[in-house]
Amino acid sequence: MDPLPIHTIICLVCWSFCLLPFYASSSSRLLPDKPLSAGSTITSDDGTFALGFFSPSSSSTKYYYVGIWYRNIPEDNVVWVANRAMPITDPSSATLAFTSGSNLALSDTSGQLLWTTNISAARNSSSEATGGEATLDNNGNFILRSSHGTILWQSFDYPTDTHLPGMNLRITHKMHALQQLISWRNPQDPSPGNFSYSADPDEFRQRITWNGSTPYRRSLVWNNNLVVGKYIESIKSTIYYTLQIIGDEVYASFGLPVPSVSVVLMKIDYLGKMKTQIWNSNSSKWTDLYSGPNQECNK
Repeated sequence: MDPLPIHTIICLVCWSFCLLPFYASSSSRLLPDKPLSAGSTITSDDGTFALGFFSPSSSSTKYYYVGIWYRNIPEDNVVWVANRAMPITDPSSATLAFTSGSNLALSDTSGQLLWTTNISAARNSSSEATGGEATLDNNGNFILRSSHGTILWQSFDYPTDTHLPGMNLRITHKMHALQQLISWRNPQDPSPGNFSYSADPDEFRQRITWNGSTPYRRSLVWNNNLVVGKYIESIKSTIYYTLQIIGDEVYASFGLPVPSVSVVLMKIDYLGKMKTQIWNSNSSKWTDLYSGPNQECNK
């Protein structure tokens, strides 16, 4: 089979949720001698994103997480969560800090490890394993770098339920692990839910929403040379979805052709709907551009 060209195809997103972040001070980077604790955040240079401790629950019993969210959007704004399966019960006792091996680790005062990176595979030499810093890029990517500037780990390689513009989502894999979006359990609980979104293992041009290990919804199979763009009047631009073949692996990304102040994202919600959403600053609400696919699987 001849290698396929880069495919440009449209896509679109949505989601909803309640965030109760708390912070008093912010910094542009996380350093080995300055751990992150409750009350502090890491912010992107342009102020779009923040990383810190938050609770999605409005109930009296709260669990806390380290995540990334849009700073200037008041609701449904979390795009990535570190400790999805290991919530924090007492945020005052937890810190996100560098380890002696230059990993990032989230732990509490009892020493319980709640989440960590794994940069061992990225180290090319002992010098790459020392020092370094972690920063939050303007596109929402949290990046851990060595003291020489080498990228050792990045949150875009470990998505949760949200696909951001500029993120390359690996939908077929040979050398690297498969990437997929995994829903929250419910709007108050970011732990891994029942639904996930990835490519059909037998046909990467088709997307499947899975309920556990069972196909739940399928998209149409995209034509090899199909280029579809949808002009969105509210943002005066077109949203594109691109498939890119790099070696034996295929990556999917989406976004706008030029930089835009519009906030657009894709996500799988806790009910199994894959959505594309744009933030409407006039109404202060998310607007669904797409929700689907609507066709449920027969098997």
